[in-house]
This record gives sequence, structure tokens and C-alpha cells, in this order.
Amino acid sequence: MNVWIAVVATGLGCYALKLAGLVTPQRVLDDPRMRRFTELVPVALLTALIAVQALADGRALELDGPRLAGLGAAVAALLLRAPFLLVLVIAAGVAAGLRLLGL
Repeated sequence: MNVWIAVVATGLGCYALKLAGLVTPQRVLDDPRMRRFTELVPVALLTALIAVQALADGRALELDGPRLAGLGAAVAALLLRAPFLLVLVIAAGVAAGLRLLGL
């Protein structure tokens, strides 16, 4: 039953967040500070997700060589302005290749 409470609460929270975006006055959205905030929040959230996936295993910090090498390869590909799909393939290929080699 606790799982369903969490599912319903999360659904209501998502709906409330969506509704808040729709009823926010335009003058608030036009504020340069708010615009800057809304530009930076997705970057911060994506960075946090990447850090958790690359450096954590459950609740423990784990410096996994192939994952970190894949992340490094992705960063290098992004710096070389590779298309995003190619960045994903490169990162996965590097990590998979190192795992195949037993590293």
C-alpha cells in the first residue's frame, strides 16, 4: 500500500508543478533573474543525474573505471561537438569495451 501512496503523491506533485507553470503570471516569467534560473536548472539536474549514475552504486560511492572512462569519452566527444547520439554510442562503447577486456 505504501507504494501506491508514493505513486499518487508523486502524480499529484507533478500535476501541481505543471499547474504552477501554467498559472504563473507573465511578468514573473519575463524577469531576467527568473529566465536565467530556468535556463540553468535543467543543466544542474542533468549534471546531478550524471554524477549519481557515474559515481554511485546504490548508496555507496564507487569509482568504477569503465563508467568513468565512458564519461570521459563522452566529455571529449562533446568538446569535439559530436552529435548527441554519437556521444552516447561512444560512451557506451568505451565502457562496454573496457568491461569486455575485464578492466
